[in-house]
Parts: sequence; structure tokens; C-alpha cells
Amino acid sequence: MKLIQRVGFYLGGFSIGLVFLAFFLSGKRASCSYGPDARVLKNISTKQLVYSQNVLDLIQNKSIDTLTISEVLKFGDVNFSESNTKLDSCNIYVIERDFNGKDISLSVENCETIATINSISFEYN
Repeated sequence: MKLIQRVGFYLGGFSIGLVFLAFFLSGKRASCSYGPDARVLKNISTKQLVYSQNVLDLIQNKSIDTLTISEVLKFGDVNFSESNTKLDSCNIYVIERDFNGKDISLSVENCETIATINSISFEYN
């Protein structure tokens, strides 16, 4: 069998596999969260969110809203150098994101069943 025939068979099987994946597995809610940032953010998003009192004060003063907090928790970057991940019970993560011209930083305490947002800091660009 010539090399061109082998490549043809390979591409034919590969394209059939892609069609299979596109049609039969398109409705699944599968995700590929293999990076450290994605795993932490996915873990936090599956838990009940609790706001500390100073975060609730910021929300009531309309300095920030829960939609912005959700956006930062969904698309933010975890700053592991400022996070405390060596604790036994609840790790503390610092999540940062640029949102509407503001650098927003959240401090989140990630426990077994709940995630508590301890503090929020802003920096305007």
C-alpha cells in the first residue's frame, strides 16, 4: 500500500470520527478544565457563595454588583503567588480580572461545601 493511500485512509477515518463527535456528543456538558486556574474556578463555581460583611457593604453601596463578581469568578485568573493554598481546611485564593477598566481582585476562602468572598479590591486603569 502506498503512502498516499495510507494518508487517505487516515484522513477518512479521522473525518468520520470528527463527524461522530460533532453530532452525537454535542449536547453533553463536558469540559476540559485541566489547568490549575480552571480547576480552582470550576471548584469554586460548584459551591454555595457566601459574602462577608464588608463585601455586602460594597454591594449595598453599589460599588460592585453580583454580576461583576460572577464574571470575575468565571473568567478571572488565579494569582497563586498571593494565594494561601497550604492550609488544611480552607484554602484562600486571590482571583484577578480586568473588568470595564477596573482591575478587580477577589479574596475567596474555598472550603469543603461553601466559598466565602472575604474581600474585594479595585484599581482603576
